Amino acid sequence: MGIRTVAIYSEADRSAPHVLTADEAYPVGPAPSSESYLRMEAIIEVAKRADCDAIHPGYGFLSENAEFNRAVTNAGLTFIGPTADAIKIMGDKTSARTLMIERGVPVVPGTERAVTSGEEARSIALKVGYPILLKAAAGGGGKGMRVVTEETQLLKALESAQNEARSAFGDERVYIEKYVLEPRHVEIQVLADAHGNCIHLGERECSIQRRHQKVVEEAPSVIVDEELRTRMGQAAVEAARACGYVNAGTIEFLVDNHRNFYFLEMNTRLQVEHPVTEMVTGVDLVKMQIRVAEGHVLPMKQEDIRFRGHAIECRICAEDVRNDFLPDTGTILRYRPPFGFAVRDDSGVTEGSEISIHYDPMFAKLVVWGMDREDAIRKMRRALDEFVIDGVETTIPFCRFVMDHPAFIKGDFRIDFVEKHYQPGFLRKPQADESRAAALAAVLTEMDRTTGSALSSNGKGTHDHRCSPWLLLHRQGGTR
Repeated sequence: MGIRTVAIYSEADRSAPHVLTADEAYPVGPAPSSESYLRMEAIIEVAKRADCDAIHPGYGFLSENAEFNRAVTNAGLTFIGPTADAIKIMGDKTSARTLMIERGVPVVPGTERAVTSGEEARSIALKVGYPILLKAAAGGGGKGMRVVTEETQLLKALESAQNEARSAFGDERVYIEKYVLEPRHVEIQVLADAHGNCIHLGERECSIQRRHQKVVEEAPSVIVDEELRTRMGQAAVEAARACGYVNAGTIEFLVDNHRNFYFLEMNTRLQVEHPVTEMVTGVDLVKMQIRVAEGHVLPMKQEDIRFRGHAIECRICAEDVRNDFLPDTGTILRYRPPFGFAVRDDSGVTEGSEISIHYDPMFAKLVVWGMDREDAIRKMRRALDEFVIDGVETTIPFCRFVMDHPAFIKGDFRIDFVEKHYQPGFLRKPQADESRAAALAAVLTEMDRTTGSALSSNGKGTHDHRCSPWLLLHRQGGTR
């Protein structure tokens, strides 16, 4: 688009790819996010110093913070996203539920406001019927969320959810909704401008999750036909219009076994999984965000949106999938992403990057596009097999497990996929110190070559390049 970019970074991210590829970059503080990426004044000061016109908040940290939105606007800058009022309305789960009910958007049965006591929670739970879901009113991402299957668990779960919500969002309010058994998580991408135009760009299937965090996403969903897509799309557009939404946003729904759908929440920002929508529609969502923020009219109407092929995204996180997905830390010693037609690596790291305790463990997104779902699955398998990351444990083995599982291949899965189908013992155990063994083999072969051994000689005292130690290193350790 010809727009110069300015990056901000913490001390931990001084050499991160986004810093090196921006036109300018400025530090905003130490590694802890509370001292860097969450410092509103410091970020706005950088924007002013660099003579910026706008701030794009990404999809973490302050991206859904109405206070930051107002601070950016008050500083004379453009916030690339919705208004502060829309963020506040849809960011508060109870007010969002109330608004959706008023506008006729289907919602999961539950409370329209936060519960104030254990006694009130018990009364509401009996009325709604177990199982129920406790959810933080001020946040998302699985924080402050607890499933309660019987009354004896309620008070302890409520206290736990409130404590986690207070820690994560500074707001302990929790509300109750009916827990939909074996639902699928399907979301609709919406795009709206400031001139009254609002469209949807189809759905994304996000049911492969663990601890309410998405791991694999795809577009389109195997359970959504044209009729259901139209109904869900219209509901999503109505939800966006209800709060005067402008820019890109996502309406998340739960879909039950009878293909009834219920409003879950709205993400008033760009989604991590936005690339799969881009791949099947050909619409560059970030470009559209910027164009809308500049005041332009959307260049397409609903009837212009066409869906082509199938896209899948795997989130690559620094987690030990053989040890209950515990986060891992360390230095990335090797980073070799896959290549090929319609294979996309959205990465925040490179070789030498440090994976620390300070940020979310997701550091890359692997996205593929295929002519159909079978083609996309096949391409994702190949891409995962070619993705080489040494130095930290990653979710690649789990993603590969998903691609091979019959339930995923048939499209017969729900948000309980991990609990129902996955056991760490199903994964291949890595050979002890594979990287070190490969490096040692290369060194020994090179030593053998330089001493004129028969292993590395063709018998005439000259080196046979078919025994290249670098080729051996690649064969033994670089193609896992």
